[in-house]
Parts: sequence; structure tokens; C-alpha cells
Amino acid sequence: MESQYLVLGATFIAFTGGVWALMSMFGRKESRASERLADMKDPFARQRRESSSQQSTAVSSMIERAAPALSKALESKSELEQSHLKIRLANAGFNNQNASRNFLAIKVIALFTGLMFGGGYSYLMSTPGSNSWMSLVFGAGLGFYLPEIGLAILRADRQGKIFLQLPDALDLLVVCVEAGLGLDAAMRRVSEEMMDGSPEVCSELSMANMHLQMGKPRREVLHDLGVRTGVDDVRALAAILIQADKFGSSVAQALRVQSDSMRVKRRQMAEEKAQQSAVKMIFPLVLFIFPGIFVVLVGPASIQLMENLTN
Repeated sequence: MESQYLVLGATFIAFTGGVWALMSMFGRKESRASERLADMKDPFARQRRESSSQQSTAVSSMIERAAPALSKALESKSELEQSHLKIRLANAGFNNQNASRNFLAIKVIALFTGLMFGGGYSYLMSTPGSNSWMSLVFGAGLGFYLPEIGLAILRADRQGKIFLQLPDALDLLVVCVEAGLGLDAAMRRVSEEMMDGSPEVCSELSMANMHLQMGKPRREVLHDLGVRTGVDDVRALAAILIQADKFGSSVAQALRVQSDSMRVKRRQMAEEKAQQSAVKMIFPLVLFIFPGIFVVLVGPASIQLMENLTN
């Protein structure tokens, strides 16, 4: 029994350490260019960043140094697969240049954590003739694919938020452009005004504006904006803005048309979900409400019937 408690304690400590390591490694970090821009906007940003960096422990820095070695086991040799992984991470909001490396390191750590859990379970529950190795396979597979599942959930959630927040941002962008601001200044204004209510869209607009200020061509910036978000409407918006910039047409009119079409699409999706609500309510009604109503209505009559039969 003492050995079983030791195995359980070691498994718990390994799991806790693994979760803490994942949270430390996969934190979002700003690039050097964004840090310099933040220093120009806020003189006290550097002091806050230095004070927060001093609070980091030696274990987290050791994990950061170990991340390249851990990720080499799963690093793809194909540039197409590497770019696909970077795009998926960017769709989930992880735009750090080391995000792909940290994600692969997380998968390796989760794999070994699953092996440890599977080994502990097989050691505790193993009986003569049982297939204890199946728990190792199951634990390793669960640990390996759990980061992929988490990334898919974060990606879908962020894309849904961007889709819902984009029409409001486009309306304010139209107002700014019609008021006389250029597209760059309008994007910066929208990212500053709507940061509290629409942080996902504003972060993407601020990043695009930062790329424009660093001298990157507007066509490439808009194309990267559509690819980085992974939302079809943002890709369509980027294509419209690229065409308007290329042919010299009205940017405000293009933004207004795109905003109206997105609002119609969002309203249609809301109407579709409202029509589906009646069908979705059938299962809770049958499972939880109808049995109570049946007991209340039929219960007294059944009791009277049983009394009459006994008499």
C-alpha cells in the first residue's frame, strides 16, 4: 500500500509541475518592435516590464531554454507544415515568434505526462493476465492530442469573437474615414477606442497598424491580416481594401458595403439559431419537465385508483 501511495503522490507532483510548466511556456509575449512602440507611448512601460521580469523564477527560464531541445523531436522538416502550424497558432491568438516551438514542446511534455499517468494507473490496477500496456498507449495518446484539442477550441472561440465584433469595428472605421482620417489613422483610432469591448479585433488592427508604421506595404499587411485571423469575412474585407487601394476607389463606401453585408449575415445566423431553439428544447422537456408534470397530474388519480381496488 505504501508503494501505491508513493506512485500516486509522484504522479500528482508530475502533473502539477507539467501544468505549471505549460502555463509558463505558452504565455503570450510581445515582440521587440511592439515593446519599443509601447515604450514610446508609455514611458513607465519599461519599468513595469522589468519589475515583472524580475519576478520570474529560475525554473521558468530553465524551461524556456529546454523548449528548443524538446520541440526538435516533433519539428517538421517541411516549410509548408511549419507555416500551417504558425497560421493555426496565429488564428488562436499566439503571434509570438516562438509559439510553434513552445507548442511542440508542450506536446512532448504532455506526451510524457500521459505516459506517467498511464504507467501509474497500470501499476495500481494491474492484475494477472490484464493488458496493462493499453493504459500506457491511452495515456500517451491523450497527452499527445490534448494540446491539439485545446488549440482547436481556442482557435474556434477567437474566430467567433472576431466575426461578431467586426461589424461594430467597421462602422466606427467608416465614421473615422468619412471624417477625414486616413486608413492607417482610422485603424489606430478604432483599436484605441474599442479595446475594452472588442479586444480581439482591436489587437489585430493594432498589429496591422504597427506593420504599416514599420514600412511594410499595405497590400501585404492587409493580406496578412486576413490570414492571421482565419475568418472568411476578414479575408473578404482585406481583398476589398486591397482593390480599393489599387484602383483608387472610395474606401469608406467599400467599408460600408462590407459592414452591411456582415450585419445581414449575423442577423441571419441569429434567426437560424432562434428557429433551432424549438427543436433543441424538446429533449429537456421530455427528460426533465414531462416526468414531473406526469407525476403531478397522474399521481393523485393513481392513488385513488389503488385505494378503490384495495377496498
